[in-house]
Amino acid sequence: MNQYLERASLTWSEDSVRLINTPSQLAKSSFFYMQEAGYFKTKPPYFTERENLNSFLILYTLSGKGFLRYQGKEYTLSAGQCFFIHCKARHLYYALKGSPWEFLWLHFYGSSSLGYYQEFERNGFRILDIDDKASFESGLRQIIAINQEKTATRELFTSHLILNLLTKLLILNFTGQASLPDIPAYIQGCAKYIDTHFQEGLSLEKLSALQHISKYYLSREFKRYMGITVQDYLINTRITYAKELLKYTNMPVGEIAFACGMHNVSHFINLFKARESMTPLSYRRHWKD
Repeated sequence: MNQYLERASLTWSEDSVRLINTPSQLAKSSFFYMQEAGYFKTKPPYFTERENLNSFLILYTLSGKGFLRYQGKEYTLSAGQCFFIHCKARHLYYALKGSPWEFLWLHFYGSSSLGYYQEFERNGFRILDIDDKASFESGLRQIIAINQEKTATRELFTSHLILNLLTKLLILNFTGQASLPDIPAYIQGCAKYIDTHFQEGLSLEKLSALQHISKYYLSREFKRYMGITVQDYLINTRITYAKELLKYTNMPVGEIAFACGMHNVSHFINLFKARESMTPLSYRRHWKD
């Protein structure tokens, strides 16, 4: 087992807040839960250095400047910026000289925390500039306030608030803004055309021509707004229809493949298995049983 490391110089103001939580077994098994959270107003030589802590940390700078070293890279932290890290990896953060570094922070865990972090870091770690600062700050402060009161529903509310923060971070990291962007009409038109014509032979060239735009532009922008490629959207649409036929009809697998617009039955079976972790016939038996 890797040895836990923590070094720190805890120089913060008297009005700083630090909460430590002991979650219930229900929270540990089913929810996102707070381990520690707080508000710090720090000054040099404040620092924290850790490694091999089974926790995730969200830290949001309110004012002043801080410093983060993580995964071999260094970052300066300014007001309105946030970092989201896995505390198993070695990390160091501290207050820079010049002015107090004021921030809100949350250590949390939960059964799906790692999955959220891996999705956040899929295209590389970065510091985020929070666009909706008031809402993000409010979420962290609500977590602190709720856990200062020992109410029966605090763990449920805390889990909801943590999930809300994680959702905002993933959307912001993906789109550049914390709210869902308006999907352009040509993207909606492309998706709607796939939804109603998936049984036909569709290609990126045909779809881009229908929307009167470059296929390269459509490919890039479709993934930006929809989160998956045009091809994956088409495959998912076909697989979804196949699942409906497998559940509610007795059509042979070969006929279902053709009905979904896929004329290579082996390819259809392989795609289905890759997405559902079972063959079409196993899927049918599962639902029949």
